[in-house]
Amino acid sequence: MSKNIRFSIIILIFFLNNAYLKAQSVQEEKQPLITLLKTLQKTYNVSFSYADETIKDKKATPLKKDLTLQEALEFLKLDTNLDFELINNRFVVIKTQQNTNRLFKTQRLEEIVVNNYLTTGITKLNDGSITINPETFGILPGLIEPDVLQTIQALPGVLSADETVSNINVRGGTHDQNLLLWDGIKMYQSGHFFGLISAFNPYTTKHVNVYKNGTRSKYGDGVSSIIDMRLSDNIDNEFNAGLGFNLINADGYAKIPLSKKTELQLSTRRSITDLINTSTFEQYSKRIFQDSDFNTAKNNDNFISQNESFYFYDVTAKFLYDITKKDKVRLHFLNIYNDLNYDEQSTINDRNEALNSKLSQRNSAIGITYTRDWNNTLSTTSQIYISNYDLDATNFDILNKQRLIQENEVYDGSAKMDINYIPNNQFKINGGYQFSEVGISNLEDVSNPNFRSYIKEVIRSHAIYAETSLLSNHAKTKLVLGGRLNYFKKLDVILAEPRLSFSQRFLNYFRLEILGEFKSQTTSQIIDLQNDFLGIENRRWVLANNNKEVVVNNTKTIYPVPVLKSKQASAGIHYNKNRLLISAEGYIKKVDGITARSQGFQNQYQFVNSIGRYNIKGIDVLLNKQFNTIISTWISYSYSSNNYTFNDLNEGQRFPNNADIRHAITFAGTYTYKDLKVALGLNWHSGKPTTLPDANNPVNEGEIIYQKPNHSNLNDYLRADCSATYGFYISDTARATIGASVWNILNKKNIINTYYTLDDENTVNKVENQSLGITPNVSFRVRF
Repeated sequence: MSKNIRFSIIILIFFLNNAYLKAQSVQEEKQPLITLLKTLQKTYNVSFSYADETIKDKKATPLKKDLTLQEALEFLKLDTNLDFELINNRFVVIKTQQNTNRLFKTQRLEEIVVNNYLTTGITKLNDGSITINPETFGILPGLIEPDVLQTIQALPGVLSADETVSNINVRGGTHDQNLLLWDGIKMYQSGHFFGLISAFNPYTTKHVNVYKNGTRSKYGDGVSSIIDMRLSDNIDNEFNAGLGFNLINADGYAKIPLSKKTELQLSTRRSITDLINTSTFEQYSKRIFQDSDFNTAKNNDNFISQNESFYFYDVTAKFLYDITKKDKVRLHFLNIYNDLNYDEQSTINDRNEALNSKLSQRNSAIGITYTRDWNNTLSTTSQIYISNYDLDATNFDILNKQRLIQENEVYDGSAKMDINYIPNNQFKINGGYQFSEVGISNLEDVSNPNFRSYIKEVIRSHAIYAETSLLSNHAKTKLVLGGRLNYFKKLDVILAEPRLSFSQRFLNYFRLEILGEFKSQTTSQIIDLQNDFLGIENRRWVLANNNKEVVVNNTKTIYPVPVLKSKQASAGIHYNKNRLLISAEGYIKKVDGITARSQGFQNQYQFVNSIGRYNIKGIDVLLNKQFNTIISTWISYSYSSNNYTFNDLNEGQRFPNNADIRHAITFAGTYTYKDLKVALGLNWHSGKPTTLPDANNPVNEGEIIYQKPNHSNLNDYLRADCSATYGFYISDTARATIGASVWNILNKKNIINTYYTLDDENTVNKVENQSLGITPNVSFRVRF
């Protein structure tokens, strides 16, 4: 044996021995998991629930003293390959992870940047997205239940100018520019009670991912934001159920193991508004129906509105079947429904006339998902779904002996294949293909005089996408680069959409974040007349047609609806140390292809068909301080400048967007002590733009003459809310929670919209829509 070979063997033995000693040293540093759990129980005042076999022989590295509870649980999850599920901020359930290798890699790629963002259950990730977990959700002012779409409005840069979940403005965009997904299925309806309550049951929703920018390439549509709601997807063979009610609705849900390989998840909710008249229902009714045909008929001396009834319900079901350890099938079903009926009675020529007007709104969906884990690094997911939306109204005008039927229906069918390749903890490749067919129809049927219009458009699209995620060894740098290629055959349009997400941690406590995206969508909502669909839900879905001629009653009419295209870039700095978060993010966004009819103008442009764009520049600032796990306070400020440009309106000059809220401030705090949670908050924003009639010459030839569009503003908006919940055990297996909240404590009469009408005497009348007044609510829930 040569000297070189002998020397190499000696060096190799030395390094192997040294590595063994280091590994042994590391192993000696670890402690039994049961020991660490006892320490955590005393430190964070929590209780752990587990099977003895689950933690048997498990060891973990001792935790640092400055970690929050969420950070400690995440560390143990990675260190032990166990699941730590925090329930009600007090109880932690420890379970064995399924498909451990895949979950471990995914968790590393989605590193948490900020835990307890605003409150428990809200987390900011290093790809720029924000995740909401309703199961561990703490409390927010005015909310006693984790309403998904109300919670989103607490995030900087997100608000609703009219206080509804069906009109959420994310960085100045309209609500139809948000993509809502329920278990991967696109939704076209977001609210119950015509926007005051989220239509999605939070108690079966596992988590919600929110993207304001830097969207993953697998998402199409949604030029303003992505709101991706996901139900639990793992079978844990544990029964879980709950019942609850508040002054608006009652609900129940159950997670039922059928066998070791199958599980059924069910939930249902129904309003009690047609059974009990509560103060909360009265306030909601006053807010929603104040400017509708329903309220007009009720206040008209010629009519007596009687036997009016309103109710809503939703039903969801998910069936889980693990065929093998590598093959999984999931079936999804959802049905959302709102129904309003009212009678109009009048005496004409000594004759009683009574007719029934009604409005119904529904979104149903069904889908199937198949997941295959080929090995520890490669998996594929295939999904097919059908989503159907229908808005149907029948309106009778007794005086004019006229009946109007209106219907807006959306049929959306989609098939997609998603591929994930994760060779190691630092690298991931994601790609796939999606086919969609969307058909939208609009019906108008009038009697006296007889008129009928039915228009249906269909668009089929193909999309391929790919992206790669890179994570540095110490998780300080995260880079996601991707793109999406869309082809719309009918429009003969190909659109390329690059996506970027970059995150860099430096000086230990600072993080730089750069996000960018190109996006597009072919669906949008427009308003033909403000009193369409009884004036309650007057928006209707339409498809892009790129100025196609539409034939109605042998007359060619052009309804220009382009494909919406957006570009957005943002950069932010985040500082996070000792439970203090300081965040500032600036952004610029441009959206092309908007139509005047999609913006809800109620001025000189109300009946104009025009194509334009809007540009918005802004900054979101957040200061969030947490004191231990008891108190969390935050103040956020958003500034934005949002302007329209229509080449053939306002002489082509820019003017303020209808959603141009220049300044918005939120100040709030939460207090959590054991089973008691309390929240108090204040919301203020500058008044939205409005257009006033000309002071010198308000009327000319039967038309209102207006000043410059959106040249004035409504009064500033101010609202204070509070809420409190308390949890307690009513048996060894049942836990109850009671809650109470007050929306708009100060009963501030906020004007959220103003417009003008002309009566028979050519007099201009001012119409003001008010926000919700002081609105109390109470709830009671039991979880088994």
